[in-house]
Amino acid sequence: MRLYIIRHAWAGDPGPEWPDDAQRPLTDDGQRRFRKVADTLGERGFAPQLVVTSPYVRARQTADILVDRLEPTPELHVLDALQCGSDLAAALRWTAARTESEIAWVGHMPDVAEMTAVLIGDRRTALDFSKGAVAAIDFDGPPAAGAGVLRWFVTAKLLGC
Repeated sequence: MRLYIIRHAWAGDPGPEWPDDAQRPLTDDGQRRFRKVADTLGERGFAPQLVVTSPYVRARQTADILVDRLEPTPELHVLDALQCGSDLAAALRWTAARTESEIAWVGHMPDVAEMTAVLIGDRRTALDFSKGAVAAIDFDGPPAAGAGVLRWFVTAKLLGC
């Protein structure tokens, strides 16, 4: 199985305008840039069958862009375990029950960096998940802590987005 871990795209700054941080949306520029990320990755074979997202607005909007831009169109699912302060064990249980061979999780920092480190078996790994970054992790079976191999990691900047 291949699991993609994605940090949500560029959102508005936290502050009094967004008293409920879960409601903070992507900026127009963030949406535009992540559409370019999705298009670029799609041209290179990025094709998860399922996109699973945090319920927070900015993560859901990022996931919606993937669903809208990728061919074939992946299924979308909202998973509370991926919200800020992610529950990796719950996300792994949920994902292990699926039959898809490629699944993408959309979440938040620092969770996406910490989850990636745990999954590849090195809690000391410090991947800099800038907004819109994507990691691809392969597993011989269901995803599990320490069982993954990091195949690639890319930022929007590296893709020219």
